[in-house]
Amino acid sequence: MTRAAPHPVLIAPSLLAADFTRLAEEVAAIEAAGADWLHLDIMDGHFVPNISFGPAVVKALRPLTRMPFDVHLMIAPADPYLAAFAEAGADLISLHPEAGPHLHRSLQTIRGLGKKAGVVLNPGTPVEAVAPVLDLLDLILVMSVNPGFGGQSFIDSQLAKIAALRATIDRSGRDIRLQVDGGVTAKTASMCIEAGADVLVAGTAVFGAPDRAAAIAALRGPARNMSAGAARNIEDARA
Repeated sequence: MTRAAPHPVLIAPSLLAADFTRLAEEVAAIEAAGADWLHLDIMDGHFVPNISFGPAVVKALRPLTRMPFDVHLMIAPADPYLAAFAEAGADLISLHPEAGPHLHRSLQTIRGLGKKAGVVLNPGTPVEAVAPVLDLLDLILVMSVNPGFGGQSFIDSQLAKIAALRATIDRSGRDIRLQVDGGVTAKTASMCIEAGADVLVAGTAVFGAPDRAAAIAALRGPARNMSAGAARNIEDARA
């Protein structure tokens, strides 16, 4: 079993699963239920087979919550839009190595905009893709489904990738969050946490639950006794 992550587990509900006719209410509801971050999936219908929303929605939501905005860009090219999402209110911007020719430069750009930077690994993207850019990362996101649609089933083979990345992060001595997105439920969340993940993205498991506070607590698994407020205070101290 992989050593547990050193950070408290954070829950980042994905806005993609919210009721888009009531976004302001949905964001307020998950914040009240104990969510730590708001995960914003940006899809262009080109890099992935779906279209979601852009910087205007991020900007409109920004004044409504204190939750950090975790923006996942599933777009290509990503570089022309980094400044727009930073200005719209993103706190952390993650992109895929396949989304442009110069990953190192893209991450430098995100950091230059004053934002935290992340890299996203698709199920078919190897762990080794992060090695050349570890010094620029605040987060590594493991996709446990193929990106582009919500509601997919967890791909079990990604647990080994999570464990390998936890070992990589630990060896580096760097303060990098390890996030998982795709098919995250109370059952798979526990496996991800055991493998070393410390941020869980969940869409349907939170927004589709009748009791969202209970759903978020269940996702924390072994870390569920830590309150969301305490987790956020620790995260703020790192910022």
